[in-house]
Amino acid sequence: MTTAPEELASGPDRNAAPATRSFLARATAWVLALGGAVGSLAAVALLIEKINSLTDPNYIPVCSINPILSCGSVMSTPQAEVFGFPNPIIGVVAFPVVTTIGLTILTGARLPRWFWLGLQAGTLFGVGFVHWLFVQSVYEIGALCPYCMVVWAVTVPIFWYTTLHNLATGNLPLPTALRPLSSWLARYHGAALTTWYLILIALVGQAFWPYWSSLIG
Repeated sequence: MTTAPEELASGPDRNAAPATRSFLARATAWVLALGGAVGSLAAVALLIEKINSLTDPNYIPVCSINPILSCGSVMSTPQAEVFGFPNPIIGVVAFPVVTTIGLTILTGARLPRWFWLGLQAGTLFGVGFVHWLFVQSVYEIGALCPYCMVVWAVTVPIFWYTTLHNLATGNLPLPTALRPLSSWLARYHGAALTTWYLILIALVGQAFWPYWSSLIG
């Protein structure tokens, strides 16, 4: 049995206290279970709105609230069908799987490393995709889909806590020099996640400030 090189360790992060690793395991399970459930509902609702729009050209989605918060404006763009089919189908398929994984962990099951790495890859794709959609919605389309934003909101913590868990348990190898940073992020996981959200909210506020300010004025 070989030992991981000193500069790239793959065992549990010894800088992270056992209590922190235990908390991250529970938090990750709950985030996967609840986040997957909320994401599933939002994806299904968005897919229903998409189907209604396809069957009735005059249909106005219930999530089209104003010129900025408008599902209809977003669903009619090429970005809404990046892979040749409606984007919500990805969520309808993926989020129930995420929920199932979370519930499985809550029962006490221990998943193998390869499974965690697969989940890591999936959540990395998900968080990258929703941030691309965020940029497209805010800076290209100029409209926001409320249901889409719910999907974005749950995808971020799903990725975040999956990553923190994998770093803390050594599923993701990390250079020894970066382990204190990993432990710091695990310790202040909530603050880091909140900062992430605040940055996205600030970008939305800045991009659509003329509209928001007109409502205030």
